[in-house]
Amino acid sequence: MRLFIAIHLNDETRRAVRDVQNTFRRMNVRGNFTPEENLHLTLAFIGEFGNPDRVMEALETVDFKPFAIRMDRVGCFDDLWWTGFEDNPELEQLVKKIRRALAEADIPFDRKRFRAHVTLLRKPDHGKEKISHVSIEPGILYVDSFSLMQSTRGRHGMIYTELGVVSAH
Repeated sequence: MRLFIAIHLNDETRRAVRDVQNTFRRMNVRGNFTPEENLHLTLAFIGEFGNPDRVMEALETVDFKPFAIRMDRVGCFDDLWWTGFEDNPELEQLVKKIRRALAEADIPFDRKRFRAHVTLLRKPDHGKEKISHVSIEPGILYVDSFSLMQSTRGRHGMIYTELGVVSAH
């Protein structure tokens, strides 16, 4: 099964992301827009791994206090457009703790450098110049839990299912 660890968006940040997506649609940008129900902030991507219980055991060792992060910009990595967050030491620390817990449990994960973002759109039919004309209404996301998620391919795209939740202490 294909697994990842994520933070769900609250109503405020979900609305801000949806507004940016709608702005792109009004600008006649086409591509693979992330459905609203799939919007999230990925903390670690595990990929194919057949034992979610073992992953949850590792994640339950992660101790953290609630904190807030601020979504404040729109950008792109090649053919992936996103909304991003201000640098936040508490978020960086949480990601390090999660990745350390996965490594100590010998659970493989993508070790690419963490960049806090929510994917808006993949494979747009316009270039990066469109992004420079779009801004996002800054939104605060309160982080008091994170989730182990399963990703499966459905008839109309990816379907994300929450398998477990780790809450702040």
